[in-house]
Amino acid sequence: MLSHRLISSVLYGVLTIFIIVIAASFISSVILRYTEIAEGTFLWILIILSFVALFIGGYISGGRTGERGWFAGALTALVYSLTVFLTQYLSFNETFDLQQLLMHSGYLITGVFGGMIGVNIHGNSHRDS
Repeated sequence: MLSHRLISSVLYGVLTIFIIVIAASFISSVILRYTEIAEGTFLWILIILSFVALFIGGYISGGRTGERGWFAGALTALVYSLTVFLTQYLSFNETFDLQQLLMHSGYLITGVFGGMIGVNIHGNSHRDS
């Protein structure tokens, strides 16, 4: 059974991911609007920022839960991917293609690593309480 600490940690991680992704999207749209930079130039930068956001979200969820960081990071990545899938499916009636499945699999691995590092760095303070 999922504990209250795990659920709240995952929600904090997902919230952090969405804040980072929205901020990166806003900044990149402003840059694209007011400069001569092409969209193709930003593709790899946005992909890297997405992976960084998933790592940070997994890190926060693993650090907050204090145990089983890999599980907290995986749940964080899965909740994020499910939210993206539902938004894409319900808004545009499109499912994930192979490229998106590979990308979200990478998100899952990144979230797991972030959770493992987060629990090992910050988890000791939560275990004592």
